[in-house]
Amino acid sequence: MTNLSRLSIISLRAAMAGAIALAVPTALVVPAVPAMAQSDSIDQAIAALRAITTMRADFSQTDRDGQAVRGVFTLKSPGRVRFQYERSVNMLVVSNGRSLTLIDYDVNQLQRWPIGNSPLGALIDPRRDLKRYARLLPTSNPNVISVEFKDPKKPEYPTVTMIFVRDAAAPGGFELNSWVALDAQNKRTTVRLSNQRYGLAVPDSTFAYRDPRPTSRR
Repeated sequence: MTNLSRLSIISLRAAMAGAIALAVPTALVVPAVPAMAQSDSIDQAIAALRAITTMRADFSQTDRDGQAVRGVFTLKSPGRVRFQYERSVNMLVVSNGRSLTLIDYDVNQLQRWPIGNSPLGALIDPRRDLKRYARLLPTSNPNVISVEFKDPKKPEYPTVTMIFVRDAAAPGGFELNSWVALDAQNKRTTVRLSNQRYGLAVPDSTFAYRDPRPTSRR
């Protein structure tokens, strides 16, 4: 594996395991949004997440040093996701609807988090009462919604900021475009989606994985 891929994997592991803080492009920031408009926009973003039954998209994951890895992202509601990385990255991230698992085949290690504690909890389980954890972040574009998801009572839990772009062809009328994370060590991870496809037939076996650990360690 290349040094680029290994460094990016380390950044991903940190983003998954640590608490993540907000990171928003400066160009999007404008004065505060009225409370009613905030509620409406948050409702639209949550509705867009809940409207997705299945989705597959290409993704690009970039760390704070600009190092990038790519792959294919698959989602099936409720609660199942798969990040299949390019060939040079011998790693997999999968949710089976109950927990989020990171498998690193290079070192035969596996890490697992309950869905509620994962950085992608809002994406993985949008049926939760997300408005309790959501805060609208103003943008300069009326066709863009930026929402921060965080439980203020549990600061050790991750925060994820999701960016939605208006698209009539997407479920709910808004398409999930990207999310940005910044961990406690100030390591930024950005994931951008492209070529989103919806309503595909996705078998449950897509979210299975091979456990690389010796049998005695499982």
